[in-house]
Amino acid sequence: MAFNAIGLVVLVVFYLITLATGIWASQKSKKEKSKKPTEIAMVGGRNMNFSIGLFTATATWVGGGYINGTAEIVYLPSRGLVWVQAPAGFALALLIGGLFFVNPMRSKNYVTMMDPIQETYGNVMASLLLIPPLIADVFWFAAILASLGATMKVILDIQSYLAIIFSACTIIFYTLLGGLYSVAYTDVIQLVFMMSSLVRFSFFHFLQILGGIPWQTYFQRVLSASSAKQARLLSCLSGVGCFVMAIPSVLIGAVAASTDWNQTSYGLPTPSERGEAGLILPLVLHHLCPTYISIGGLGAIAAAVMSSGDSALLSASSMFAHNIYRKVLKKKATEKEVLWTMRLSMVAFGTLGAVMAFYSHSVYDIWFLGGELVYVLLFPQLCCVLFIPNTNTYGSAAGFLFGFVLRLLAGEPSLQISPVIHYPGCTLENGAYIQLFPFKFATMLTTLLTIISISYLTAFLFKRNILPCEWDVFQIVKEEHVLISLPQRENTGGCIKNEEL
Repeated sequence: MAFNAIGLVVLVVFYLITLATGIWASQKSKKEKSKKPTEIAMVGGRNMNFSIGLFTATATWVGGGYINGTAEIVYLPSRGLVWVQAPAGFALALLIGGLFFVNPMRSKNYVTMMDPIQETYGNVMASLLLIPPLIADVFWFAAILASLGATMKVILDIQSYLAIIFSACTIIFYTLLGGLYSVAYTDVIQLVFMMSSLVRFSFFHFLQILGGIPWQTYFQRVLSASSAKQARLLSCLSGVGCFVMAIPSVLIGAVAASTDWNQTSYGLPTPSERGEAGLILPLVLHHLCPTYISIGGLGAIAAAVMSSGDSALLSASSMFAHNIYRKVLKKKATEKEVLWTMRLSMVAFGTLGAVMAFYSHSVYDIWFLGGELVYVLLFPQLCCVLFIPNTNTYGSAAGFLFGFVLRLLAGEPSLQISPVIHYPGCTLENGAYIQLFPFKFATMLTTLLTIISISYLTAFLFKRNILPCEWDVFQIVKEEHVLISLPQRENTGGCIKNEEL
């Protein structure tokens, strides 16, 4: 395999265009004099152009892990097309989010998806619940950097760590400058380039073919819309775009599965037999395509990485700066302090993600595991605060801990954790346990029911004075406003507050 100088030049030009766009967008954001600097950086001043919003919402989900992982799963003999859940899952998630979740979030002008949780359950519980989305964003950033590093190693014959470091630095730099404005406008360039490159590949192989709601990156887009109606439409349409953008990756995986690799420059054994299924997309581009298609595909993956990488960093840093620093660590922090906290945390999370990318063995596994943490632990919490009245901090804490333990006991093959709970259909294959039962859905549902039941149980026990008021460390009954006479108050067990008079 020879060093591809032309491909490297084309890639550097693309990076420079993206960087210039990010810098230009950051200058545009500084013209928004009437809005708070942190609000401009985190949600675009709630005045994002609809077309720009649609592009950035779609590009955010169509990342390197998305297109690489989809091709990998289609190609694997043990998986195949039926196991490709991300395109349909993300499309449905964006549709459901647009129909049910957007209006209660946008109408109250929240800044992050953690705001309603912090408002309902308090700072302590919100800080604990912030862990899954932070981990998920860092995992996501690592997965998409790993996919780019693997692609450049195959197509350009350069070390993957160089691609990871250079890409991470570029993403961090322009995201630091302009926040959501830089992310959104660079997403337009990246999505256009990605679409044109992948469509060219689809047409080239068409004749041969005939033979994942609760992410801050999502809410950051809908909260930047100028109205709830526009946010709903943006969410639904981006779901369609997300599904369509998966088609080229499915075709690439199908091409790889039907290819006689002995007739190519790659030779035998096949990628799956060599344990290189995670590299199937760059391998197809390099060994089965003309040079211009190969370089275009590399550009598409680079664009996908940037469009999702900057979103992941902005998401994690926004939640940390707004929900932890401003609301917990320093409640009287100035706008400048919060903005710099967001920037410093962005550098920290970006560095951590880049380091993790060096140790990624399967793009799909690390990406899927991050999303699973959000689905099992955070989604039930968000549903409760938005749609189920009177849930409280006791229920939230019980649901989080019980859900986490239940998920841990089910095991995780990618982390070599053997299951303690063997659900129906659990089998041992090649030394690893496979859970055929939909235990992740069951865990999420159990978490949801635990939050509701414990919330109502604790409220009943404290309000009826079955448990003493002094034990109510989260003060869930202090919000009650009941008009009672003074003799009645004197005869109560002590859980009636002064505010109730």
